[in-house]
Amino acid sequence: MELKGLNIGFVFTGAFPMLQTTIPKIKDLIKNEATVIPIMSNTVYNINTRYGKAKDFINEIQEITGKEIIHTITQLEPIGKGDIADLMIIAPCTRKYVI
Repeated sequence: MELKGLNIGFVFTGAFPMLQTTIPKIKDLIKNEATVIPIMSNTVYNINTRYGKAKDFINEIQEITGKEIIHTITQLEPIGKGDIADLMIIAPCTRKYVI
């Protein structure tokens, strides 16, 4: 699949143990010339866990993508109209369901 020029919404869910596994995937998308639009659930954006601090993960994702993370309903509204992303990735999944 050609990724060059695609706008990909990458949505981070609350599967905290798996968040770090998303980093290489985002780097691969960017390496293949896709634009990654980072989106986080309120939980991921605000909660520290034993797997890491929210702020550290936020900073890393913003540095990799060069974009601020979308994390509020107001920020998400334009995506619902289909004007921003060509496709959406919801991640991470639990290990049982990762393909």
